[in-house]
Amino acid sequence: MLPFSRVSIIGLGLIGSSVARAVRQQMPTVRLTGHDADADVRVRADALGIVDDVTDTLGAAVTDAELVILCVPVGAMGAVAAEMAADLPIEAVVSDVGSCKAEVIRALTAALPGATIVPAHPVAGTEQSGPEAGFASLFNRRWCIVTPLPDGDPVATERVAEFWRRLGSMVEIMAPDHHDRVLAVTSHLPHLIAYTIVGTANDLAEVTQSEVIKFSAGGFRDFTRIAASDPTMWRDVFLANKEAVLEMLQRFSEDLSHLQRAIRWDDGDTLHDLFSRTRTIRRSIVDQGQDDAAADFGRKHD
Repeated sequence: MLPFSRVSIIGLGLIGSSVARAVRQQMPTVRLTGHDADADVRVRADALGIVDDVTDTLGAAVTDAELVILCVPVGAMGAVAAEMAADLPIEAVVSDVGSCKAEVIRALTAALPGATIVPAHPVAGTEQSGPEAGFASLFNRRWCIVTPLPDGDPVATERVAEFWRRLGSMVEIMAPDHHDRVLAVTSHLPHLIAYTIVGTANDLAEVTQSEVIKFSAGGFRDFTRIAASDPTMWRDVFLANKEAVLEMLQRFSEDLSHLQRAIRWDDGDTLHDLFSRTRTIRRSIVDQGQDDAAADFGRKHD
């Protein structure tokens, strides 16, 4: 039996449109309704046919939903939830795809008192955005972390978990605060570093105008890919997960200072030890199927 037969997707960008496509592929009998605050996105999503109905209003999108998935920037969660509150069926389950959970839970529970809320975070994405960027296989063999409320409904939690399993995800249940600390170091801090490095290169105008762009090696290209991610989404993530990000940033700064000292004092043993440990971590990620083991990160070469 399907975990849900009527699903509403609020926000039809990369993640929302990928959810829609994956549901179409894996659960074709599910009735899909979509809404986006941007009228142009609504028109494009309707033309793509990724959902059965695209509504002009948020209320119309949720009025008969069994599952509502909020695929909007985390800073907009509270306002979107408040806007749909009057039309939300009492039996509906509300979930989301935000990459920080504690602040989202505070916003949703304040806007939707008494509603069944089961937050989730599919750890998947690309630097692209918009309804055209989505694809059905985005969640295949990727983790989806479900972060139920302490007093949450276990049946609803399992229904949401099963929904993501049907889309190809591996599901982990995790406490919201723990999720935020884990993602601060595995996702948020790397994005902050990428934005900083690309910004620093841009500030060095005498280099950036020619050499940096012309001679970009794989490492810098990967940073520019990460730094091309949606600016609104990441602005909201850093502000919403402020405490965990600042904690991890402080730890990173201390480790960076240690590395700086090793370079200054020709401490090759410290450098070699660090590089050996990080190489082992990379191999573990590949062994677990979370990245491509091909040379040069799977890039195609003529």
